[in-house]
Amino acid sequence: MSEPPADAETFLAVTDSLAALQPGLSTLEAGVLAALHLALAADSRSFSRVFGVEHALVLRAVEVLVGEAALLTVIERAPRTQRTHYAVTEAGRALLDHLHG
Repeated sequence: MSEPPADAETFLAVTDSLAALQPGLSTLEAGVLAALHLALAADSRSFSRVFGVEHALVLRAVEVLVGEAALLTVIERAPRTQRTHYAVTEAGRALLDHLHG
């Protein structure tokens, strides 16, 4: 039996923890990483729908996480819709590991 999806309280707690662990991350950027970690959204369009955030804003957050933060890597990007699938990098995994230890 699979685990139930994380509730809003868990999502917010993980988002806040990530923002505290990685100074400079915006709440949205930390939220994208938290949603991936909690298996709530693994692409920009899903995050946009689940959390009611404009897709363009999510794409900007993903670009920061891929670029200067280097916490995510792009797996696939749809040319027409710009839907971006991403995964955690080694640096991202190290940050997420701090949540549990």
